[in-house]
Amino acid sequence: MKKFKIITGIALMSILGFASCQSEIDNTQGQNPNTNTANSTAANNLKRTSMYNGSFDDFLDGASCSSIVLPATATVNGIKVSLFSQLDYQQVTSILAAFNTNQDTVVLQFPLRIRLSNYTEVTVSSQTDYNTLMSTCGMAESAHQDAISGLDINFPITIMTYSLNMDQTGSVVIENKEQLYAYMNTMSSDKLFAMSYPISITLSDGTKTTVSSDTDFQSRIDECTSSKTTMTMMASNANKLEVILANGLFRVDSFLKAGVNTASNYAGYTMNFANNLSVTAVNSANTTVNGTYAASSQLDVFLKLNFSGITTFNLLNDTWKVTSFSATSISLQSTTNTAVTVVLKQI
Repeated sequence: MKKFKIITGIALMSILGFASCQSEIDNTQGQNPNTNTANSTAANNLKRTSMYNGSFDDFLDGASCSSIVLPATATVNGIKVSLFSQLDYQQVTSILAAFNTNQDTVVLQFPLRIRLSNYTEVTVSSQTDYNTLMSTCGMAESAHQDAISGLDINFPITIMTYSLNMDQTGSVVIENKEQLYAYMNTMSSDKLFAMSYPISITLSDGTKTTVSSDTDFQSRIDECTSSKTTMTMMASNANKLEVILANGLFRVDSFLKAGVNTASNYAGYTMNFANNLSVTAVNSANTTVNGTYAASSQLDVFLKLNFSGITTFNLLNDTWKVTSFSATSISLQSTTNTAVTVVLKQI
């Protein structure tokens, strides 16, 4: 049995074969000051952005450097789940989301197939072998050799090749991520290369933009790395927020809209946030309002509230940005109207 934390990494790097079509040598040869070696920062950036990204099933295997090849079987919080396709992931996420303060556990049934960040597949026979894989992922992350997942190159792209004296020897058209990874991973030390800029990339929010140089590409990667660090921290904060909510009783201390405080509308109500993501508000007259809540995160932490039954509490129905929180106070700002703020105080 094992606990999970989201980690990123690269595992068991092996050389892949790659057959590419290299163009004939250009008739006009010359020097290019933007050439890079196989060990250059540019080469490392291209390799890391083209690694196989296994983060889509981290809720199951806890390893972004790999993914589990289906079919597979796992026991999630004591419930056996058979996974035949990605549609079955919903069973796992539903079990994990049922409570917010329990100690989630996933027991994988071995042997199972794993797809690695270098696009190869291996059979893992035991938990011990799997732990070794997880350890390798962690070391890769610490060494900044893990996959960069915050941007995707839009293919095809062209890489120009040069001799060590910077005479152009040809060019290669790369059609997808796996080809790019294989090309960069097998580049010999007696060659130089240069990207044919501009290239198009897609950011994690779906925005497409143009990269014009190695320096520009590095800047985009730096932004991704910074965002990833922030998102990891915010995910941890969202978990802490849910624990604080589930462990206390709260009241609406402030509800500001256009400078007017209407917190008196909630006077006498105590809000009880349960582990199963339900919330109940009860006053001294035993008037009860039921609802649900959920904490989430991206570059900020958000708290979604959804009440039914009383119009006053319906005004709390929103996805709120958590501007600050502690064990005794939670400050919220509406994501639909930033002039609306709410403060919840623990009783």
